[in-house]
Amino acid sequence: MNRRTFITLVGGATAWPLAARAQQPAVRVVGFLRDATAAGSEFAVNGLRKGLAEAGFVEGQNLTIEYAWTDGQSERLSVLAAELVGRHVLVIVSSSINATYAAKAATSTIPVVFAVNNDPVATGLVASLNRPGGNLTGVAYLTGELGAWPT
Repeated sequence: MNRRTFITLVGGATAWPLAARAQQPAVRVVGFLRDATAAGSEFAVNGLRKGLAEAGFVEGQNLTIEYAWTDGQSERLSVLAAELVGRHVLVIVSSSINATYAAKAATSTIPVVFAVNNDPVATGLVASLNRPGGNLTGVAYLTGELGAWPT
């Protein structure tokens, strides 16, 4: 065996494990922050899973969801949001105004997607509805505006 053949074999054998690893599909990590218990949030988790599955992301296959529950201790929201940021999640999903405030305070770079029952402009979550700015976007359920107010 000559020197050139030896170098080619060793170089190829060294690079092969790297190439095999590079072909593995990446598992994405999503953070889910909620000011509630896991048991009381099944509807929200099921909705999140369904929406992600429709986009081609299935928990346990190509997606991991890091759940952060306060379990009735709302004062833990800031710590939980910081832990999600520390885990380098790709996005934080929040479903309450307080959880969204905690996520907003914890990061200005990781996207935060919220679902709240409050006006996101009036509460200071976003600058405007058509140009939210920053790293926050989401859905606001403003159904209270449609109801009749007592006179």
